[in-house]
Amino acid sequence: MFKYQNDDLNHIFAALADPTRRALLARLEQQDTLSVSELAQPFPVSLPAVMKHLDVLSAAGLVTREKSGRTVHVRLNAEPMEHAMSWLARYERFWTHSLDRLAALLEDETPKED
Repeated sequence: MFKYQNDDLNHIFAALADPTRRALLARLEQQDTLSVSELAQPFPVSLPAVMKHLDVLSAAGLVTREKSGRTVHVRLNAEPMEHAMSWLARYERFWTHSLDRLAALLEDETPKED
């Protein structure tokens, strides 16, 4: 079970590591569904390059594709991001606790003005 969850996280974070893929997800967040050509339009890369990015996003479960005739529509699936967010939340608690301790320590050592 642990390896399965680890593989999921690896795919999600690898997909999110690329700025073009994050921009594709941001466009999909704004609209319910877009065709691949509509999605690729504002990007200065070729359609095959966008398709490769979509393959990575799809493998991570972050997008779904549906073919209707000759048109492929892409839709955001944000559910896997919840898995990544819960993993990150553990470390947020650690850093929050550590920074709170540091702030308390610094407050104790700050000289008081008379």
